[in-house]
Amino acid sequence: MFVKVYQYHIQQDKVKEYFEIQQKSSEIYRKYITSKTTYLNSKADPTKWLEISRYENEEEYDKSMKLVNEEAEIQDLFKRFQSLLVSEKREIIEEDFIQKPGL
Repeated sequence: MFVKVYQYHIQQDKVKEYFEIQQKSSEIYRKYITSKTTYLNSKADPTKWLEISRYENEEEYDKSMKLVNEEAEIQDLFKRFQSLLVSEKREIIEEDFIQKPGL
């Protein structure tokens, strides 16, 4: 399983809008790829979020993302998402993982 992990900081008063954007983005993604996403909010820093998305494999992810990124609405949603980031912590950290079978 291919896993994407994103870390970013959302303004505390923008969390409702953040989830509205995530919901609309998920609808677009579902047209092209099956995924499962988990959102984690830090207890120590309420602006800090982790977004963990699982995909069947990296090849399908890459192929599908090309199609997702051609959607005009996804570009608008990403701009809206960026406007929710904490101004002094605008960085979005993105990492790729491979999920290994557990015990």
